Amino acid sequence: MTEPEAPVELWPESDTAETTEWLTRVAKIAPLIEDNKEKGERDRQTPQVVFEALRDVGIPRMWVSKEFGGEEVSLPTGSAVIRALARLDGSVAWQMGVQGAIGRLSDYLPETTARELFEQSSGLVVGGVNPGGRAERLDGGYLLSGEWAFASGSAHADWLVCAAFETERGQRVQNESGPLLRMLFIPRGRAELLDTWYTVGLRGTGSNHYRVPETFVAEEYTVAQSSMLRPPADRPSRAYPVSYYDFGPFTSASTALGLAQDALATFKALALKKTPTSAKSTLAVSHTVQEKLARAEMRAHSARVLLVDAAKQATAFGETGGDALSALIRLTAATVAEHAVAVVDTAFDLAGSSSLYATSRLDRCFRDVHSAVKHITLSPSHFEMAGQYLLGGGLQMRR
Repeated sequence: MTEPEAPVELWPESDTAETTEWLTRVAKIAPLIEDNKEKGERDRQTPQVVFEALRDVGIPRMWVSKEFGGEEVSLPTGSAVIRALARLDGSVAWQMGVQGAIGRLSDYLPETTARELFEQSSGLVVGGVNPGGRAERLDGGYLLSGEWAFASGSAHADWLVCAAFETERGQRVQNESGPLLRMLFIPRGRAELLDTWYTVGLRGTGSNHYRVPETFVAEEYTVAQSSMLRPPADRPSRAYPVSYYDFGPFTSASTALGLAQDALATFKALALKKTPTSAKSTLAVSHTVQEKLARAEMRAHSARVLLVDAAKQATAFGETGGDALSALIRLTAATVAEHAVAVVDTAFDLAGSSSLYATSRLDRCFRDVHSAVKHITLSPSHFEMAGQYLLGGGLQMRR
């Protein structure tokens, strides 16, 4: 068998004019992202010059209503953008995905507040949506305090969101569903950022902890967590009739899949050049390698098809899909995560000792994807919860 000369892509990413136009924006800044990738890894935060380039082409606000200074791109296009960024730098993709998810709260906030946070500010709006503090009810607002983790992109943030338990006289307020939670937005300057982000992967995200001493937050800078389980109320400025929790998984799943696509491309280029010790030909002509690569390629392709289909279902049935749509999206996210890890692991293993070095792109893909799938939106617990739902037991987040 003759040695192959160049790897082949199974299927193109771009399938609409909108997606093509946005992938062109990513391509425009791709060299800058690549050039600063290692610096971000070392500094544990994305360099300012990269953030400015992302901002200049509109990516941080791509999933925000045009009424609030955003671009309002479709879910499939936004997913393709995150995947393209992940193929360049998983940490950059993760931060833009986090901004995309938290940007969805702009449709839940009062319009004047949403404009202040997203149109009148050029920085990121990020933070912790898992409860890490308390919000004591007061006239006109809440007294917030606590500590939160995973503030991805905080180095470039103007505002931080803090998920907190609502309290009255120090006691948690509850209803029949459990404790009431609230998302409260504060200027970044009111929080103390803590140097905690020393991790296996996604090092460039700067996902540090942050602490907030007692500070008053007016009602109009807050969102009740219970409302996020439903699509935002209809209004002319609403960008997407999709609930927060049906939107968020697309951002994390897209990063994981983009990392898998990068691992495949990296391995194929390596396989054409590498001749293993004592072998007479390159990895590319090994029947074992070819078979395993093809299986991995199809896993990645299947994950992409599932993700694009789920995005289209969310767009079409965001207001009416109910638990059936939520179960589909959660199953899709968990499946994409499972496939992405399997693809990266296959490429990492097939590359042999070449993947061991910190200078190896496969090493970075391996560390980043195994870090990304620790996020709750990609948790394998979704299989269990969706299984319970399919057997008539209702849909829960977790037991």
